[in-house]
Order: sequence, then structure tokens, then C-alpha cells
Amino acid sequence: MSKHKGDAKTFAQQRRKRRQFLTYVRMVRYGVNNFSRNAWLTIAATAVMTVTLTVVFVSLAAHNVLVDTVSEVRNKVDMSIYVKTDTDAKDVKAIQSHLEKLSSVKKVTYVSPEAARADFAQQNASNNSVLSALNEATNQLPGTFRIKVIDINDTRQLEQFVKSDSALKNHLDPSREPSFAGSRRSAIEGIGRVMSFTEKAGLGASILFIAISSLIVFNTIRMAIFNRKDEIQMMKLIGADRSFIRGPFIVEAVVYGIIAGIIASAIGVAALYSTSDNLISYGIVMRGTTDLVSTYGMAVIAGMMIMGALIGIISSLFATQRYLKI
Repeated sequence: MSKHKGDAKTFAQQRRKRRQFLTYVRMVRYGVNNFSRNAWLTIAATAVMTVTLTVVFVSLAAHNVLVDTVSEVRNKVDMSIYVKTDTDAKDVKAIQSHLEKLSSVKKVTYVSPEAARADFAQQNASNNSVLSALNEATNQLPGTFRIKVIDINDTRQLEQFVKSDSALKNHLDPSREPSFAGSRRSAIEGIGRVMSFTEKAGLGASILFIAISSLIVFNTIRMAIFNRKDEIQMMKLIGADRSFIRGPFIVEAVVYGIIAGIIASAIGVAALYSTSDNLISYGIVMRGTTDLVSTYGMAVIAGMMIMGALIGIISSLFATQRYLKI
């Protein structure tokens, strides 16, 4: 008897699974049919979704480019401490060793007076008057410690070092303040503030554009559902489950998202590469972003398709909620 009950239970479970599978297949079929049934609405919804995903792609790419550019600018900004021309190599080595131990310092490079003179001459190789003045000059350039710090807005450790390090105090050039002091400090801090603000503004703009675009997609899908509200009411009257009523609209929105994801990826990648050379000429760092897209191109397309599908699913769930209420 228990064996027959077990067989009956297994058979019932199989029937239930088969029925669920057939229901799922029908929902997918109805969703695909709805996608192809109304050409103009399909084109409009897909176009809006494409615009949304293109904005997402451009926003994320622009944010990545901005972060790379800000990082590059920060890496080019260094702090300078000037020491007397006659500072010997032993003292230079000791001072450099002390600087490298500071937690806020990434790298320290020492430029000797001779090297500074040679660099200055090379930079002005085409200016004969400057070269003549340099050759006739009796005063020598100071030795310079060029210091790259983790945060260009935080120079407190360097300031304390200049005041307290005994090896440095005896060799500081009295005629030149460190670059993070006096008028030069305000200029460096200004660069740091602009970089930080630009980075945060770029992230904020990306989030704003994504939110606005998602709202447009939601309203477009809601309009598509409104055009078929009589169909939803009829399905409710004949006893269809909410999941079955909602399913075709979700499938339809997923198809919108997948197609839009492919188109948006193509548009975004084309725009990225077509503008890359011009942006590089203005000093904008593009290589990191273009290399990322080249290396993970298929992953980028898959991510855009998944994002489009998710936006479609979420928008459909909210948009159908009103028409599924009893």
C-alpha cells in the first residue's frame, strides 16, 4: 500500500513539474509574440532601453576615464624640498632614507644641482638667450628632493619632518621654501581639491543619469502594459495566476533589455574608440579604459545584456502591479 502511495506521489510531482514547465514555455512564447506583435511599441521600448544602457555605458566609461586621469595628474604632482648646493652625498642619502620611512610618502627622488642644471639647459635648448644667461650665471641651483605623496592634500607629515629632522635642518636652502609651504602650497591644495571634486562629481553624474534613464524605461514599459490592460483583465477573469499574467510582460521586457544591451554595447564601444585619439590629445588618460574594454569585451556585452534584462524585469514588476490588484 505504501508503495502505491509513493508511486502516486511521484507521479503527481512529475505532473506538477511538467505543468509548471509547460506554463513557463507558454509565458515565454506569449512574451516573444507580444514583442513582435506591436512593431512601433517594440521599437519605441527598445530604443528607450538602448538610450538608457548607452547612457549607463558612457557614464561608467567616463567615470573610469576620469579616475585614471585624476590618478595620472596626482602622480605628476610632487612635493619639493630644496637643500644647499654643497650638501654631500652622505647627508643626501640620510635625508632620503628618513623621508622614505614616512607613511604618507610613496617615492623620493633626489635631483643634484648638476642634474638640475642639465635638465634646465635641455628644456631651453632652443632659447639661446636663456642658455647664455645660464652659462654666465655664478649662482648654482640647489639640490632637490622630489617627493610623491599618497594624498597631495595632506602634507602635515612633511611639514613636521622639515621642522624636526636634524639631518635636514642643517642643509635646508634658506632662499627657497618647500613647495608645500607658502604660496606654492595653496596651488597644490587647489589642484587636490579640483581632482577630488571632479572625481565625486563624475560618480554623482553617473548615478543621476542611470536613475533618470531607468525611470524613462519604467514609464515606457508601463505604457506598453496600459495598452494591453483589457487583455490583463480578461486573463484575470478566466482565473489565470498572477505569475502567468505577469510572466509574458517580464519576458518581453527581458527581450527589450537583451537586444538593447547588444546595440548599446556596440554604440558605446564605437564612441569610445572614435573619440579616444582626440581626448588623448587633450591630456585625458584613455588607455586603461580602452584596454579594459578590449580585454573583457564579451564580458562587457554580457554585463550590458544582464543589466538591460534586470532593468526590464524590475520595471515590469512595478508596472504590472497596478493591474494585478484585485
